[in-house]
Amino acid sequence: MGLSIERERFTAEEFARFSDRLRDSMGVLRALLARPDFGRGEPSIGAEVELHLVDSDAAPLAKNAEVLASANDPRLTLEINRFNLEVNARPTALRGNPFASLRRELNEALAALRAGSDKHGARAVMVGILPTLRVAQLAEGVLSDAPRYRALSRTLRDMRGEPFAVHIKGRESLAAQCDDVALEGANCSFQVHLRVEPAQFARAFNAAQLAAAPLLAATSNSPFFDGKALWDETRIALFQQSVDTRLDARERSRLPSRVSFGYGWQRHPADQFAENVALHPALLPACSDEDLAAALHPRSAPLLEELRLHHGTVWNWNRAVFDPHAGGHLRIEHRLLPSGPTVIDMVANAALTLGLTLGLSADMETVAAIFPFSYAEQNLYLAAKSGLAAELSWPSERAPSPRTRLARDLVLELLPVAEAGLLGAGVDPTEVRELLGIVRERVTTGRTGAVVQRDFVERHEQRHGAGRAAALRALVEWYLDWSWRDVPVHRWSIDDR
Repeated sequence: MGLSIERERFTAEEFARFSDRLRDSMGVLRALLARPDFGRGEPSIGAEVELHLVDSDAAPLAKNAEVLASANDPRLTLEINRFNLEVNARPTALRGNPFASLRRELNEALAALRAGSDKHGARAVMVGILPTLRVAQLAEGVLSDAPRYRALSRTLRDMRGEPFAVHIKGRESLAAQCDDVALEGANCSFQVHLRVEPAQFARAFNAAQLAAAPLLAATSNSPFFDGKALWDETRIALFQQSVDTRLDARERSRLPSRVSFGYGWQRHPADQFAENVALHPALLPACSDEDLAAALHPRSAPLLEELRLHHGTVWNWNRAVFDPHAGGHLRIEHRLLPSGPTVIDMVANAALTLGLTLGLSADMETVAAIFPFSYAEQNLYLAAKSGLAAELSWPSERAPSPRTRLARDLVLELLPVAEAGLLGAGVDPTEVRELLGIVRERVTTGRTGAVVQRDFVERHEQRHGAGRAAALRALVEWYLDWSWRDVPVHRWSIDDR
């Protein structure tokens, strides 16, 4: 995200200087992207997994700093709340066996996390939203002890002027409020990165946007929050509202959200950076000493630390990333996938994500001309709410276009597209077919993580006459058992509990 943050308060002069630096940074970025040799290189992938820590009662455990110190693994970092941690897998080349490498990386880092957690009575849960988490547990003091998080929360609270409100209507309804951005930490994602050369970036990014809804339908794993059964992927609604500084319908119609799917099909790799600079005020105006006027060195890339910092405080569901290392390059950060349920499920989800991004990109110029962006955005929320049962709009070469498709059928039809995309990039065929086969089985059975969690709670309430709180505690215990077995979620047995 660029610069480190050491303070919690900033002056009006610092905000003004930061704004000037962002404007100048955009000029440098555009000049850099115009270089014919910038960002050239073999595609590579990376990933991040966010997790929840729980205690022996399956309740959130605010000991991330202690667990991090005991685990002593550089791939682990703090996240926004004290019961959150993040695993960062080292990047690997896309060609060959990238997903086997990713699986090893995640398993190694998670083994270190488990060893560190055991010393503090903690257990790590890979799930989009922790089923036992309640809004009342997101009180003052739950934010991780870092100036960045306190400054971010303070600035957003000041902009909003009142507590953050959550209103979600799904299978059940939720209305709640929270005094700071701790609500953001209720959401844990699995973020997949793909390095893309600038010449192909806009097409690949647009393909990721088009694929977002079927991806979300096939991977949903966040059905509960604050004791309520809400959406299949409740994270989408909760995250957007958790940092929303707009107070009413008038402001929401006039001002853009900082959590966004975007505003149109991209035409240039700088488009999203330009949108975020133009549309969103700065939150953390820390300035570097980089001489932007002399930043375009022929043998290295500028750091553009202010631009990277600001870009990281606008939470696009698919994000363009500028990385200055090793001469500089661009990545697509796919941020829609939920954490969990297992490492093998997440690796299969990564294969589907990258396969569709690559497989759909060749036709995106045609699709962008015939498929309004608003349909892709609407699809995202339909898939988040209803998962594989969602009815999605999808482009067709024949009128009438778009046509309505059941998400479950659409995902199955897109699997050969994902396979072709991965094989075309040189991924080992055996690896491709194994991982996409896991997705096929999950979609065919209809047993996503969200469906399995809901089924468990419904059966537990019916069989044991348990209240919702007891059922959710039992769910977390059962979920932990199966998750660490690394058995794909559609094969989990509810009858053993």
